[in-house]
Amino acid sequence: MIRKTQILTWLVILLMILNAVTIGTILYNNYREEKAETGIRIQTPQGGNVINGRFFRQELGFDAAQMEVFREANQQFRPVTMGLTFQIDSLKEEMFRLLRQVSPDTLQLNRLSVRIGEMHGRLKAETFRFYIRVKAVCTPPQVQKLEQVFRPLFSNEGLSVPAGLYHQGPGHNQNRGIRK
Repeated sequence: MIRKTQILTWLVILLMILNAVTIGTILYNNYREEKAETGIRIQTPQGGNVINGRFFRQELGFDAAQMEVFREANQQFRPVTMGLTFQIDSLKEEMFRLLRQVSPDTLQLNRLSVRIGEMHGRLKAETFRFYIRVKAVCTPPQVQKLEQVFRPLFSNEGLSVPAGLYHQGPGHNQNRGIRK
């Protein structure tokens, strides 16, 4: 009877260890999957698709070698662009705070505007470098999908211009306005 109890005790201990290892493996794989998903998130101004590691794997069909290039590029791209985006947003908030004053300091507003422009230029440069690195490992069909996804990032920044104002040439609206 004692021998049977010892065997059952060891079996219970073995099953507990097996359960702990299984749970640990599941948690670890979920962590890795979550980390791959948050590799990069680019939200288009129009609210389009969020693209991340999972997107590249599922929608573009990246294989393991392509995903490795993506991860390496992303490790350089993401921290820089997140920092730039945070700085740009902070400067925009500061600019709007100044604009709400009774008498805004236009020199300070101009300095903020220039800094925002410089940082936005750096952000675009980081984005095109990332795009080129990822594009280099894409097949032609993958390149087409990649272009569709990145297109909004290099389009107009949401400013709408009335229809017909583009390509009208200089002096088009000269004699319009207040008539004497």
